[in-house]
Amino acid sequence: MTRRTRRNSYRVAVLALGLLTVGLAQPWRLFAQSPEPAKGVKFAQVSPAEMKEWLTYLASDQLQGRQIFTEGYGAAAQYIADRLKEFGNVKAIGDHGSYFQPVYLKDYKVTRNSTVTVQVGAETKTFKQDEGVVFGANSGGKQTLTFNSVYLAGYATQAELDGKPVKDQLVVSVPNQGQPVGAAPGGGRGGGGRGGSGYAINTLAAKAYVGYVAPPAPPTPVDDALAKAQTALTDATAALTQAQQAARGRGGLGAGAGRQGGGGRGAAPTGCTPPACDIRTVTRVDNVVPPTFSGTDSFYEFLFSGGPVRFADIKAKFQKGEPIAGMTIPAKVTVNIDNTFEVINQQVSKNVVAMIEGSDPKLKDTYVMFGAHLDHVGIRGSGVGSAPTPGACRRRSEAANAATVAAGKTVQAAGRGRGAGTTPATPPPAPPALEQRDLISNGADDDGSGSVTMLAVAKAFATGPRPKRSLVFVWHTGEEAGLLGSQYNADFPIVPLEKVQANLNMDMVGRDDCNNIEGDFSNSVFLVGADRISTDLHNLIVQTNQTMAKPLTLDYEMNDPADPEGVYRRSDHFSYAAKGIPIAFFTTGLHPDYHRVTDTVEKITFPKMARIGQLVYQTGFGIANSDKVLERDNKGPRTGFGSKPDVIKK
Repeated sequence: MTRRTRRNSYRVAVLALGLLTVGLAQPWRLFAQSPEPAKGVKFAQVSPAEMKEWLTYLASDQLQGRQIFTEGYGAAAQYIADRLKEFGNVKAIGDHGSYFQPVYLKDYKVTRNSTVTVQVGAETKTFKQDEGVVFGANSGGKQTLTFNSVYLAGYATQAELDGKPVKDQLVVSVPNQGQPVGAAPGGGRGGGGRGGSGYAINTLAAKAYVGYVAPPAPPTPVDDALAKAQTALTDATAALTQAQQAARGRGGLGAGAGRQGGGGRGAAPTGCTPPACDIRTVTRVDNVVPPTFSGTDSFYEFLFSGGPVRFADIKAKFQKGEPIAGMTIPAKVTVNIDNTFEVINQQVSKNVVAMIEGSDPKLKDTYVMFGAHLDHVGIRGSGVGSAPTPGACRRRSEAANAATVAAGKTVQAAGRGRGAGTTPATPPPAPPALEQRDLISNGADDDGSGSVTMLAVAKAFATGPRPKRSLVFVWHTGEEAGLLGSQYNADFPIVPLEKVQANLNMDMVGRDDCNNIEGDFSNSVFLVGADRISTDLHNLIVQTNQTMAKPLTLDYEMNDPADPEGVYRRSDHFSYAAKGIPIAFFTTGLHPDYHRVTDTVEKITFPKMARIGQLVYQTGFGIANSDKVLERDNKGPRTGFGSKPDVIKK
C-alpha cells in the first residue's frame, strides 16, 4: 500500500519503462503488487458429469426441499460431508473433528438499561429507556461514547449529510417531510440508502444517530379493543401454523417439521414474539455497534435549550414540511449502552465446513474462502409456488427495461420494476388441484447449483496442485431464512476473518437469465461486488477469465447499486462484505422457476456451470498461490448496467 503512495523518482522511471515494454494491451500488468493469474499450473478440471450426479440427489424429492431445521437439510449436509471425505486431502474443521459447524439461532429477552446524559451549560439531565429516549433491542454490547457537541442534520437526507461535519459525531435528525411524527428515525425520504442513520454511520462515519419520536398518546377504548383483537388474531395464527406444520410432519418430514422457518428469501423463522422475546438472531448480540436511538419531546427540548434555536421552532418547521438548516448544537452528550441478554430459546442447524491446507509453511495460515448455500425453501404448501411464471424473472432498472424493449424483446417481470413501454407477460396457467400438485421446492438452481459447483471446486483443489494459501469451503445453512449460516460464521468464524483474503460466493449458477427470453445470456455470468472493496479482486477475475479456453461474458448489470433486485445484499457474501472482506458474487440470474417447485435438475446447464466453476477455481488459485495480497481500497461500485469494463484502473 505504502509503495503505491510514496514512490520516488526511480520507481516512476521504472514504471514508465514497464509501460513501454508491456504495452497498453495489458494494462493490468502495471499493478505489480496485485495478485495475478497463476501461470504454468496444470489445473484440475471441473466435471459436469460429477456435478450432475451430485445435484440429482441434492435436488431430489427425497430431501424435501432442504429447508433449515428439517431432516432433508441434515441429509444434504451429510451428503456433502461424505463426498469431501471421499476426495481425500480435505480437512474437517468443524466441531469435534467433524465437517459441521453448529449454527445457533437464539431468542433473547433484552433488558435495556441504557441512558443518555445531556449537559447544557451548568445543567445536566439523564434520560433513561422509555423516559425520554428509546433504544432498540439490538443496540449491542456495553460502551460509553461522549460528544462535546452534536450536529443537527435536518431531515438527514443524503444532500443534508454530504459534506457536513458528521464524521465521528452524534447526528440528530427530525422527521422527513411527509413522514408522520413518531415514525422510526432514518425512514421516509432519508432512508433507503438516501440518507438516515445507515448513510450517516456506514458511509460518512458518524459514531451515533438519534431521531425524533413523538411520545405515545394515552390509549383510547378503541385502541384497547383493537389490541385485544390483534392478540386474539396472533394466537389463532400461531395455532394454525402449528397445526399445518404438524400435518406436514405426518407427510414425511419427521420431527423436524414442526420447527421449520418461514419460506422465501430473507424471511426469518417465526417464533420470537415480544414481550417474551425481543431478538431472534444468530449473530453476537454483545457486538459493539454505533448507537442509534430515538428521543421524545423532553429529550429534544433540553438538547436544544442552549442552542441558537429552540426545539419548538424546529418542530413547527418539520410539521409544515419546511427546510431546516443544519447546525452544530452546543451540548455535551454521553451515550451509555448497557444491555443484558437472556437466552430463552434456541434452535441449531449446521454449516458444512472444510479446509484444504496450503503448501507454504507461512502462508497456509491465510485463507481464500468459498461459499454457497445448501438450504432451500422446503415444502411450499397449498397454492404457493406451484407453476413457473415469467414474473419470477428478475426486475430490471428502467434503463435496462428500455434497452430490452428497444432490442425487440419483452420484459417478463412487467410491473415489478419501473420500466415503461413493456409488454405484460402472459399469465401462467392455473395450478392443478392440490392432490395432483407437486409441493416440494427442489431448489436445483437455488442453490443446489452453487453447492455442487463448490463441491467440484473443492475436488479440483483436493486432487490437483496445491496453492500456497489454504482454501476454506463453507456450505451455509439458512440463507433463505435471512443469511443465517453466513452471519453466524462472520461473527463466530471457523478461521480468523482477519486472515481471509477473499470470499468467492456462488448462488444460482446453473441456468441462463430468464431462460434467454429477454436477451442472449447463454455465455454470461453476472459478477457482483468484486470491485467494491478490492479493485485487485475485480481485476484478477477479469484477467483469469481471459486465460480460459472459452472465456465467459462477465455481466455487471446486477452490480449497479440502483439495480432493483439488490442482489449484493441478498446472498451469503454480504455477511463477509459487511466485515470488510473482499467478495465476489457469481450468479446467472433469475428465471421463471425461481422459488417454484419447477426448479428441477433437468433444466440445469451443466457444461456452462462447469465453466463457471473452473473460473472460480482458477481465480481462487490465483489469489491463494500469490505472495501478494488483495489491496482493500474500498472504492465502491464502478460497474453496472451498460458498462463493459475490462480491468478497472487504480
